[in-house]
Formats: sequence, C-alpha cells, structure tokens
Amino acid sequence: MLRTGSRRAALIYEILTYGHPALRKKAEPVTDVSGEIRELAADLLSTMRRARGLGLAASQVGRPEAVCVIEVPPNLDVREQGGTRENPDVSMPLVMINPELVSSIGVQEGQEGCLSFPEIFITVKRPYEVAVRYLDIKGRTAQVVGRGLLARAIMHEMEHLAGVLLVDHMSPVQKLNLAPQLRKLKKAAKKNCLKQAAAPGKTRK
Repeated sequence: MLRTGSRRAALIYEILTYGHPALRKKAEPVTDVSGEIRELAADLLSTMRRARGLGLAASQVGRPEAVCVIEVPPNLDVREQGGTRENPDVSMPLVMINPELVSSIGVQEGQEGCLSFPEIFITVKRPYEVAVRYLDIKGRTAQVVGRGLLARAIMHEMEHLAGVLLVDHMSPVQKLNLAPQLRKLKKAAKKNCLKQAAAPGKTRK
C-alpha cells in the first residue's frame, strides 16, 4: 500500500480529455522523490480508482512530472478467463517514477481504451512482455517485468509520459469512423482550457 506519511485526504483530479495541450507535453524527469511526489502518486491512484481505470499518468491530470500508476486486479491478470495469473509476483498498485523501457518480447493484439478517450476502444499491438526500470516511491531504483495486460498498461502509461496518445494508434479509417467522438472530446477540452485560463490552478475536483 502506498503511504505518503501524512493523513491528508487524497485529492481527486479532473482527468484531461483528448484535445487538451497538456496531453501532448513530454513529462519532466523527477529529480527528487519528495513528499510532494508521493502525494501526487497517492492522488493519481485515488483519481484512477474513482474513474475505474487500470492506469493513469501525471500528464493526464495536467502535471508535468514523469509519474504514472497502474493497478491490474487479479481477475484481469490472466490470458484467458479462469486461467492462471500472468504476473503473480508483481505487487499492486505499481507506482513508477521516471520509467524507462529495458526490453520487450513478443507481440499481443487487443482492445485498448483510455481515460482521456472515454468510451473509445481500438485494437492496439503491444509487446507481450516488457521489462521496465524506474524509481519507486522511496526513490530506489527498481525493475518490473510485466506480461499480458500489465505489459499493455505499462506501455500505455509510458506513452502518455512521452506525449503519445491512443489516437496515434488509429488508422485513417478509424479516425474517420470516430471523428464525431473525437470532435466532441476536442470541443470539451477547448472549453476546459478556457475555464482553467479563467481560474488557473483549479484542475482538481
């Protein structure tokens, strides 16, 4: 369990949707895993859980730090329903600071969604297994090997930190078919940007 060392109530961020410029910004490396960073990680987890997601990157809530969180429940950590877990040795939730891809093996193809693209799902190819080096919430260098859905979630969140979005995996035909939803999201994001400009700093619910 993530502990921040304080008893303050977790903050729930507003999750930015497609079209918000913050989603395209590359994350800034964290140089000091401070109490503020640990609080950010805790807030990201609370926000992700409230939204019923499997992962969330700091950029999705307008924060510049290279921090992301992932939580794959045991019932989804299987290749097929009723099968054995693919990552029984990985403790959840997973908090990664400054994650870097070390290696990848194999290919998997499956449906993928994103909290910044609500109600949109497309088929995306990902490595079946990835090894990632990162800093944990205590500032220690760690490494995780993720397979299946966990590998998918890790790559998805790491792409967010690089400013790469789900739309970048869409074919021209998919973009055309999803154009109404994408336009709606961009319109809402523009409205949100104007609201934030009028009241800077108020990105939390």
